[in-house]
Amino acid sequence: WRSPGVFEQGLGCRQKEIGGMAFVQGGGGDFSLGDDDGGLEQSNAAEKAVHQFEMRYTALKDSLAPHKAGRWAGTGFCFLLYAIRVYYIQGWYIVTYALGIYYLNIMIAFLSPLVDPNEQSELPTSEQDAAEFKPFVRRLPEFKCWHSVTRGLFFAFGATFFSVFNIPVFWPILVLYFFALLIMTLRRQIEHMIKHKYIPISLGKPHFKGKPDSN
Repeated sequence: WRSPGVFEQGLGCRQKEIGGMAFVQGGGGDFSLGDDDGGLEQSNAAEKAVHQFEMRYTALKDSLAPHKAGRWAGTGFCFLLYAIRVYYIQGWYIVTYALGIYYLNIMIAFLSPLVDPNEQSELPTSEQDAAEFKPFVRRLPEFKCWHSVTRGLFFAFGATFFSVFNIPVFWPILVLYFFALLIMTLRRQIEHMIKHKYIPISLGKPHFKGKPDSN
């Protein structure tokens, strides 16, 4: 038998327990965590892996941002593969219907202005302010629109591999209901454009030419 702390004191160290965890104090007075880490290393490793994945995913999106045509062409090709798969397996129609409703909401956000004209309080104070060029600012920018479309497509494609999403349904009813929603939504959006006199595109700032020199 030996008195507790004799070996540690001989090395200039002292052990202390705080909250059930063992800490060892060296000669300089600094405490270090003992062997009982409570699984902190595993949690830190998982958080580090998630952080690295998020950084790589963000870097991939940043690299794809300038290539607008290539991005949409790749998404169109993936959508073609999805359509072929749904036609081949003859099922999962409810997944396709949900994807269509999701795309309809994305389209409305893409065609809508960032600031609702009904809630806009700043009005032009002069004819010059009213004639000032103001580009159309979308509620959903183009890149975020593409990202949402592609992400929804991948989720729908993955759902076709699980039988739990294969809910029996009479698909012609879903098609008719979707087109009815599409027509009503587009009609309401067009009426909103006519009422507030805007179009969901920016034609570019007009350029004025100076008077030619008389000499």
